[in-house]
This record gives sequence, C-alpha cells and structure tokens, in this order.
Amino acid sequence: MSLVGKFATVGGATLFSRVFGFAREMLMASALGVGPVADAFNLAFRFPNLFRRLFAEGAFNAAFIPLFSRSLEEEGEEGAKRFATEIFSTLLVVLTLLTVLAMVFMPALVTTIIAPGLSACVDDPGNPNAITCATRYEITIAFSRIMFPYLASMSLLAMVSGILNAFRRFFAAAVAPSLLNFALIGVLAWCWWVKADKTTIGFFMSWAVLVSGLGQVAMVTVAMRFAGFSLSIQRPRWTPGLKRLLVLAGPAAIIGGITQINLFVGQAIASFKPGAVSILQYADRPYQLPLGMVGVAIAVVLLPELARALKAGRLGEAQHTQNRSLEFALFLTVPAAVALYVMPEPIIRLIYERGAFDASSTVAVARVLGLYALGLPAFVMIKVFTPGYFAREDTRTPMIATGTSALANIALSLGLFFVMAERGIALATTLSGWINAVLLFEGLRRRGLWEIDRQLVKRSVMVIVSSLVMGGVLLVLLDRLSEHLAPGAGLHAEAAAVLVLVAVSMAVYFVAVFATGGVDRSMVLRMLRRPPRRTPGA
Repeated sequence: MSLVGKFATVGGATLFSRVFGFAREMLMASALGVGPVADAFNLAFRFPNLFRRLFAEGAFNAAFIPLFSRSLEEEGEEGAKRFATEIFSTLLVVLTLLTVLAMVFMPALVTTIIAPGLSACVDDPGNPNAITCATRYEITIAFSRIMFPYLASMSLLAMVSGILNAFRRFFAAAVAPSLLNFALIGVLAWCWWVKADKTTIGFFMSWAVLVSGLGQVAMVTVAMRFAGFSLSIQRPRWTPGLKRLLVLAGPAAIIGGITQINLFVGQAIASFKPGAVSILQYADRPYQLPLGMVGVAIAVVLLPELARALKAGRLGEAQHTQNRSLEFALFLTVPAAVALYVMPEPIIRLIYERGAFDASSTVAVARVLGLYALGLPAFVMIKVFTPGYFAREDTRTPMIATGTSALANIALSLGLFFVMAERGIALATTLSGWINAVLLFEGLRRRGLWEIDRQLVKRSVMVIVSSLVMGGVLLVLLDRLSEHLAPGAGLHAEAAAVLVLVAVSMAVYFVAVFATGGVDRSMVLRMLRRPPRRTPGA
C-alpha cells in the first residue's frame, strides 16, 4: 500500500470516530449546555483523556515501535514477544498502583491540578436554583474517580496498538476510539428518554467512559490475536529494553501530546470562570476533526516508514517521504483552517444550538473556534516533524522545543485570560503551537535532516493562494446567505446554507489548487480510481 493509501486508511478510521464524536458533543451540548455539570464532566474527563493522547498518539508510537521493530528484526518473533511481555507486565503493575493512589488522593488532584479555579468559586445568592460551589467540587471529584481508570485502559490500548502498527496493521487501533462515542451517545439517548436531570446525566456519562475504555482494550487485543501475536503477564523486571523505552517514552509523551497539554493547561486556568471550560471543549471538537484525520494519520504511518528507510540506509527515500507528508498535510489543513476561521459561527450554530445551548453560547464558542483554527496547520506540522527525530531515537531535541512552547503557552494563557477570558486561552494555544512547529523544523534543517525540495515549496505556496481565494468566496457567500444563517432561521435553512457554503468552498479550492499545480494530480487520481487496500488482518 502507498504512503497516501496508509494515510487514507488511518485517516478514514479516525474520521469515522470523529464524526460520531460530533454526534456525542451535539447531544451533550443539548443536554447540559454551558454550565457546572458540563464543566465538571469536561474537567474530569480531560485528565485521563490527556494521558490517552500522550500515550496512544505520542509516547508509545514514538518509543515502542522502533524498539519493538528492532527486536522483531534482530531476534525474531520470540524476541519481540519477550520484549513486549516485559513492557506489558511492568505497565500493568505501575498503572494499577497509579490508579489506586489517584482514587485516594483525588480531592487534592482536583484542587491543585484538574480544576484549581473551583477553590475560588463564589455562590450566587440571587439564584437559589444554581448548583452551589460545594456541589460543583463534589461532582468533579466523583466524576474524576469514576473515569480515572480510563487512563490505565488507554495506556494498555497504546501498548497493543503499537504492536499492531509495527506489523503495519493500523485499522483496528484507529477505529477503537469509536466505542467511546457509541457508549456516550447511547447513554445520552437513554437519559433523554427517561428525562434524567443534568447531574444524573453526568454520572451515567462518566461510567460510560470507563466501560468504553475496557471495550477498546478488548477490541485491539482481539485484533492482535488475529495478527498471530499474543502477550503474557510475568513478574516485572528491570531490563535494558525497559530502561531504553523509558528514556525514549518520557520525552516523547510530552512532545506527542503538546496539543493536549496546552488544552489541559488552558482548561485548568479556565476553571476560574464558570462556563469557560465547556466553551473551550465545545470549540475543540470541530477543530479536532481535521487535526485527527490528517495529523494522527500522518503520525501513526510516518514513523514506521521513516524508521525502516533510515535503518536500511535509504536517506533519499526518507527525505522524499518527509516532504510528501508535509505536502499532503498542508494540502488538507490549510483550507480547513481558513474555512474554520471565516465561518465558525454557522458551524457552531448548526452543530450545537438547541436545548440548553443558546445563541449566546454559540457566539462564545465560535469566537474560540476561530482562534483555534489559526493554529491547525502548526499542530499538524508538529505531527510531521517529530517522526524525523523519533525515527533516529532522538527525543531530547524535540523535548526542548516542546518544553519551550509549553512554557510560552502557560505564560500567554495566564496573561491573556484576564484580558480576553477563554479567547485568550485559545490564542495562547495557537501561538504556542506555531512556536513549537518552527523550533522543530529549524532543528531538523540545521542538522541536515530535512532538505526542502522545490516541489514542496511550489505546491505549498499554491495551496495557500488557493485557500485564500476560497476564503474570499466564503466571505461573499456568508453575506448573501446571512438571513438563512441567523439565529432562529430554522434547522433546515441553516443546514442547507452550511451545505452550500461547504460545497462551493470545496469546489473553489479544488479547482484553484488543481489549476495552480498545488497538488500532485496523479496522486489524487490514483486515490479516486483505486480505494486504499485494507491491511490484511486489520
């Protein structure tokens, strides 16, 4: 299967998951709106979900795959199985201890890390029906305790997914997160049917997260068995392989999860303002769709491809793979960023504005989404640049770049939050993403690990020009369709207007990018004529 075909396989599975993620967020927004229960659930879920992104999309893909692939090549399947068993057994023990400690000390975690703003909460005496600060604190602790074991499930999921990816079997691991969306959609539909109150909905959603985590682990374990590989449990031992994994995985976790670290920091700061956490979360979902489709697909596929080319001494192939990956990323993410920046309000109104989610919530979330959109290309480029380091087992350099951008994000978030509220946090996240991307690329360029070819420069410029043309057309259409996009226009009118906006903007962009040579025509035609072949056993 070609490189683009592999991107399409993983990206398609991720798209499947993210589409149902939209449905989940739509139901949640309708049921909970922007309020204390939504804040409590999002705060509690963000902590284990942070580790899911760090491990599943960062540390294990970056550290485990090269080491596992080396064991497989040098020692055969038995040697690889022995190495994987060592890691799995140690991981299981550590995660069990971590979960027990977190459950015991959860009040301290909530106060200091998860939601420090709750300590500054003040009750509103003019609204006796509002949830009190004490209740907000209690349900945040309760939701966090229920969902924290999800962290352990996701770490084990990452372990098994790394094995599948090393065997070039990407589909099962990419589609497994859909189980979370199915579980939450089912719970929300049932709660709507029985007319449950908001707090009850929050509790049932928390349990659904935990159950879905166990289901995801079971799913990839079955896929691994079908691939002819299995793991066992033994007494944990300190081995050279484990030591090497920890040396690589620690920095890789920070590097691979920079987006989630920034969002986590932002939500912790946003907990000082009621409703701000939910606003950031609802804006994050549309922004994560293109990031997940393109960024995650590239991160999953590019690392093993680069590792194989470098170990075989095919440096020219490695350079070509890097340039084409960046070209592919920009081709899809730049127009998505422009569209999300130009028309965030119609998108948010169509997705969320119903039930407890009113017009004022739409405006607040749309403003945040527009700022997030400006950072979309940067965060996808981070996914392209980091495998260039990881494939060479270098985690120190990108860790420094990522640490610098994370510090910048904290400083900017603290400074901008008190000026722009949640919009300041979104802007800080975007700026720190660009800082990280520039530092990572400059590190590769200075060491001679990335040489930009003429084809990449030409096509990147044409992609930007084509996207700006598309943005101009969108502005004209937004003015012409304004009465169909206004609050109260009706779901059918809004949906039809947004559909027109999307269809016309896509047509304009693709005509422009083909006409200017901003994309490899033969690559697109091959994708259209021959669907990507699924990996056997995936």
